[in-house]
Amino acid sequence: MAHPLSADALVSALRAEGVTVVEHDGWRTHNRNHKGPWGPVNGVVVHHTVTSGTTGSVELCYHGYAGLPGPLCHGVIAKDGTVHLVGHGRANHAGRGDGEVLRAVIAESAPLPAPHANDTDGNTRFYGFECVNLGDGKDPWPEAQLDAIARVSAAICRAHGWTGRSVIGHKEWTDTKIDPRGFGMDAMRARVDARLGAPAVGRSAPASGAPHRRPVVDLSRLVAAARSNPPAPGTPVTYGGVRSVERALVAEGLLARRYDDGHFGTATVAAYAAWQRRCGYRGRDADGIPGAASLRRLGARHGFDVEA
Repeated sequence: MAHPLSADALVSALRAEGVTVVEHDGWRTHNRNHKGPWGPVNGVVVHHTVTSGTTGSVELCYHGYAGLPGPLCHGVIAKDGTVHLVGHGRANHAGRGDGEVLRAVIAESAPLPAPHANDTDGNTRFYGFECVNLGDGKDPWPEAQLDAIARVSAAICRAHGWTGRSVIGHKEWTDTKIDPRGFGMDAMRARVDARLGAPAVGRSAPASGAPHRRPVVDLSRLVAAARSNPPAPGTPVTYGGVRSVERALVAEGLLARRYDDGHFGTATVAAYAAWQRRCGYRGRDADGIPGAASLRRLGARHGFDVEA
């Protein structure tokens, strides 16, 4: 189980995965939290809108309709692959579904059990993304849209340390729905896992045709950078591996994006101390100076290895 990503962390994770994001007015505070909790979260549910056209679909998902107020999801994925963020918090997207399915998602086990009991609140447990499609089995799914679904799902899974088994279709959550119709969720999970085997955009992607190698952060050099507390932008950075750590802290919602600058200064030290506390450390063990265990845990979640 995991706390939902902050709005800033969600945007950072999506953009790091190469997603084109449009932030609609008020989305960061647009939710149904007064009706119940959002979180702990366990996965991502993919839907289709049963509509056509981006503008109308986004408006519908933002505002909802009589009997089902918006937001109806967290983001709308258009046919061109653009992701429109419309809500952050509890959203009316998953409804009630099968607790056995939830337990399988948490365990990331396969295959998923067939849903039959609608005994669990999915709006608490899942991120939800509506994909613009009529859902009639004839409306096409452009490659740009399928790629965006995989990128969005991988971004969230990467941020939480999940695999593609944490991504399900609405029809896999409840036997009262058929979405998404027109592509297979097993194939989509394979796409997500393929992305999770590669670094996010901007994280030392290998040259075309070269075998993938994850970025490596040298602990001793990172600690030296943290202890030197270099000045803010405008001066040379002491160690390039700082950027991998800062991007991860941004994705965790612990560091403001403006401090992702390669300088392990006071803001980054404070953010890393918050990460250490999240890992369970207290007192002098959460002083913001990286240690091997906490750094490896951060790297496992955000795509880099640690050399100690």
